[in-house]
Amino acid sequence: MTLTLLTGPAEEPVSLAEARAHLKLDATEEDALLTALLTAARATLEAETRRAFVTQSWRLTLDDWPPRPIELPLAPVAFVTAVTVASLSGAMLPLDPAFYEVDTGGEPARIAVKHGQAWPMPATRLAGIAIDFSAGYGAAADVPMPLRQAALMLAAHWFEHREPVGDGAKLPRTVSALVKPYRRLRL
Repeated sequence: MTLTLLTGPAEEPVSLAEARAHLKLDATEEDALLTALLTAARATLEAETRRAFVTQSWRLTLDDWPPRPIELPLAPVAFVTAVTVASLSGAMLPLDPAFYEVDTGGEPARIAVKHGQAWPMPATRLAGIAIDFSAGYGAAADVPMPLRQAALMLAAHWFEHREPVGDGAKLPRTVSALVKPYRRLRL
């Protein structure tokens, strides 16, 4: 199973202006660094929570169909764009959406073949199945405030502490507390 980002977010959940105001910065010479830190903070917190904050397009690649419904590894999933299967010619052929069911209301979002149907076998042994989907809360303004605040605080923490601090494996406590309710546990 491989997860690949197809299209990243069009914007960050925290703007440069919000970060500059939080840090009380008037000068603009460190805007490039602060912008990079905002992106890194979002990506770090998305990995920590297994969520996409602002809408993004992803591809889940599988070798074979699992016996149970397929669980999409990110949340929240807005919709499934396509399910494709490798053909003998090597082309990826799309499946008719009427052939499968998608549940985006739960976490994790799931895809299953409809009753009375069977998934078509891919012509290749490896990476013969691709599921394209859109994940995220929507625009930056739609991201829950605790996640936006956590991204802002983590970027500010890194801005103010430019040398490695601690073992590097832990988030600052306040940031960790803000994202805790949004963490998706692995079972």
